Amino acid sequence: GDSIVVAPSQTLSNAEYFKLRSTAQKVVRHLGIIGECNIQYALDPHSERYCIIEVNARLSRSSALASKATGYPLAYVAAKIALGIDLVNIKNSITKTTTACFEPSLDYCVVKMPRWDLKKFNRVSNDLGSSMLSVGEVMSVGRNFEECIQKAVRMVNPNLDGLNARPVDYTADKAEIETNLKKATDERLFYVIAALDAGYTIDQVHALTKIDRWFLSKLQHISGLRKGMKTLGSLDKLSVNNFKTLKTYGFSDRQIAHEVASTELQVRNRRKSFGVVPFVKQIDTLAAEYPAQTNYLYMTYSGMEDDIPMDDHGVMVLGCGAYCIGSSVEFDWCAVSAVRTLRELDYKAIVVNYNPETVSTDYDESDRLYFEELSFERVLDIYDRENAHGVIVSVGGQIPNNLSMPLHKMGVRLLGTSAESIDKCEDRNKFSALLDKIGVDQPKWTEVTTTTAAEAFAREVQYPVLVRPSYVLSGAGMIVTSCEAELRDYLNSPNVATSKSICISKFILNAKEVEFDGVAKDGHILNYAISEHVENAGVHSGDATLVLPAQKLYVATIKQVKRIASAIARSLNITGPFNIQLMAKENEVKVIECNLRASRTFPFISKTFDLNFIALATRAMLGLAVKPVPIALIDIDYVAVKAPQFSFTRLHGADPTLGVEMASTGEVACFGTDMHEAFLKALLSAGFKMPKEQKTILLSIGNDDMKREFLDSAKILDELKYNLFGTPGTAAFLQEHGVKCEVLYKPSGKDAKGAVDGAVEAIKNNKIEMVINVPDGGSQQEVSDGYLIRRASVDFGVSLINNIKCAVLLVQSLEKVKKLEICHIGEYYAMPTLGWSTGKSLLARKMSIC
Repeated sequence: GDSIVVAPSQTLSNAEYFKLRSTAQKVVRHLGIIGECNIQYALDPHSERYCIIEVNARLSRSSALASKATGYPLAYVAAKIALGIDLVNIKNSITKTTTACFEPSLDYCVVKMPRWDLKKFNRVSNDLGSSMLSVGEVMSVGRNFEECIQKAVRMVNPNLDGLNARPVDYTADKAEIETNLKKATDERLFYVIAALDAGYTIDQVHALTKIDRWFLSKLQHISGLRKGMKTLGSLDKLSVNNFKTLKTYGFSDRQIAHEVASTELQVRNRRKSFGVVPFVKQIDTLAAEYPAQTNYLYMTYSGMEDDIPMDDHGVMVLGCGAYCIGSSVEFDWCAVSAVRTLRELDYKAIVVNYNPETVSTDYDESDRLYFEELSFERVLDIYDRENAHGVIVSVGGQIPNNLSMPLHKMGVRLLGTSAESIDKCEDRNKFSALLDKIGVDQPKWTEVTTTTAAEAFAREVQYPVLVRPSYVLSGAGMIVTSCEAELRDYLNSPNVATSKSICISKFILNAKEVEFDGVAKDGHILNYAISEHVENAGVHSGDATLVLPAQKLYVATIKQVKRIASAIARSLNITGPFNIQLMAKENEVKVIECNLRASRTFPFISKTFDLNFIALATRAMLGLAVKPVPIALIDIDYVAVKAPQFSFTRLHGADPTLGVEMASTGEVACFGTDMHEAFLKALLSAGFKMPKEQKTILLSIGNDDMKREFLDSAKILDELKYNLFGTPGTAAFLQEHGVKCEVLYKPSGKDAKGAVDGAVEAIKNNKIEMVINVPDGGSQQEVSDGYLIRRASVDFGVSLINNIKCAVLLVQSLEKVKKLEICHIGEYYAMPTLGWSTGKSLLARKMSIC
């Protein structure tokens, strides 16, 4: 999962290829495998000696990649075989004429590259090993390796122009470069380029990396082309042949512009004036031997003509790109929902995406699928080629949203909310000014360009303050600072120091966070859902536990939220999906931010209410007549809870705490008759293990306010016969208030070295079944102790709660819920209160469930 994969194999000899192929057939026959199988080999590059690492008699991660790379639908064929249908009787889904017996043959190259988000976590090493660390992947398609690897680099990180050494310190000395070449990390590819740029030979790099010389020669070719381009010095000196060569080997317009000191648009105009444009090619499984009947496409400059006619004028839907922390299957669900709605309405749907893990990149989900970059250059190429009716940028997350203004300036017709309105929301300064103008409350804020100004504002409003850049997803680069030293360190960090300006606002403590997800047309809201966070504001919405319908909001608060949402929708003339995050404290509601796109909660609210919000939004964006669809929230007799899933067990060294920057890698959602039942189901679904056998819980609660807040919960646990242990401060507080609690010392405590009395040792020795550790900052030693306890919990598989609100809700749930009722989703949807919301009677709804 952490490897860069190339197909078809580029460095295997004919003998090696057929030896491994025949071995695989023998293994499959011997094991009697029916359906799909995956075999991983270790092959000695200097002989024909090989070993089988493992055999998976099931669909694997590489199965999905192989299906997307070849167009051969492995899962589909495997399912048919399992039903007893022979290969000769299964039609090839691409050609519609040949059978599944035909082995895929490729006349193109494919590169799969992983996506890592290790920089989000402090203390985490970026060394790659046998434990998978990547959170997503991309697949690029082209006619040569150089083209594919450059495309893949840009797909993984849209901020990169192509394959150059800029992500790493390419001015590093020889020793540092060689150290980073020897070990496999998420940055190793860029150190290889840095070494080649610095004059290392292929043999020297091979000796340090053991990467095959064939791949290194291709990377050296890219390095040489880039150096040659830089030598020319200006755009005027690039000839038509220069352009053809550079584009054939995967150089983007932005990459060329950077090397010749020009702009992306100037490069594009000059390239097009030479007639150098990409061609549309099909992925056809049989190397063009048989005509393909599906429009599974990619673009390349290695061609003479398009493989298909361009006369459909469909609607383009931009997908989510690589899965990463902050953008996952939630956005793909939104894109697929939009595509299916388009097709239901007889519009031709054109999908642009490059993630092989998604449903949107299944070739039969859309009328045309482009396995291509979500870049300004490529989206514009496809739009021009297709002469599309319009482009939907609001269902694929942040990457498509960021393209709205550049595309708009080029005359691209954006369906839904205007690019100007999107820009007003994404630019923190413009959005804050808009809220002031329409009289909507927000935390006191300012835009700063210097550290001095930031420090002066923080002193004025008093710490803590929230500091954030614009146009980001998953809270990237966002932080809450509690003192001047923290603020100064943040502003001087490399990722922030280059920003022109930063938005800084007063961070309000102990405020409740509320989410408003809505669909509007011409500024009028058609439908909405209001959910609440269990955790207080300060925890990223992607890491928060959401409750829908909201259970603990005042009626006055809900009315204010609706009023604010209506005012924002009108002022921005919103058409399509949007999301507003707000904070409420003592019936005062303030806006945190607004996203004029589908948020990660749209699948959750749609499935909770059995109403597809994206289908409604798609109709609105197409300009069709859409009536509001009311939902009687107050009458709904069930509650849904969405809970995050974390991967801290794989991220050795990471501190498992919650903050304003997102850390979760997945989510679950469960229904219950009340919030407590749904919350317990959600925790269990996310892998949380309740204390059962020993009923032992370790408590380490932050400051005195938090201890007082948890006191009643501790008494409940005591009454429920749980065995409570606590770190010295927590144990002393509980004992003073009549709660039995045994002391376990912190790692820095006086008896920490004793195996019996140490908190960490108790966790390691399986004496603790659950840890409630709520950090509050404090001195560096307290942070260190808390970190060691939390880290031990994760490393030894002990369930961890690290938020006071979640801890209180968990205890309440353990007290109130004696038995979890398991119902299928239709039983919740069949309730009379929802029967009319989608135009179905209760009887018809029950019949459809049956």
